[in-house]
Amino acid sequence: MSGPYVIRGSVSLPEAELMWRFSRSSGPGGQHVNTSDSQVELRFDLGATDALPPVWKERALERLASRLVDGVVSVRASEHRSQWRNRETAAVRLAALLAEGSAPPPKQRRATKIPRGINERRLREKKARGETKRGRTGRDWG
Repeated sequence: MSGPYVIRGSVSLPEAELMWRFSRSSGPGGQHVNTSDSQVELRFDLGATDALPPVWKERALERLASRLVDGVVSVRASEHRSQWRNRETAAVRLAALLAEGSAPPPKQRRATKIPRGINERRLREKKARGETKRGRTGRDWG
């Protein structure tokens, strides 16, 4: 593994709380695929972890509710032939999922009024385009 997987800021996934499971993959690999356990399933107990700040944890539990089974989030990777690369992929995917799930909500959009000049220019351009198209009719062509 390439070290701690940072979620955001100084918060990272604790290696001790990650549960790995390996199985045979149906992906690329030829005869090799029948003999090695290259598919990786990474599980992280989001409900029981203390690695995330309480606010982040609450947010992630709410947003990832459809992906959770008893508070555990699971990620699977089987794109690569080697187990090591699939482990890397799964860990990065889990970190990205937790980062997205625990991100602060976006700022509320404040409605603003469209400036009068912009609206008038848009209408002028529409009118000019209509005139151009009207000029293409075959009335005046000989």
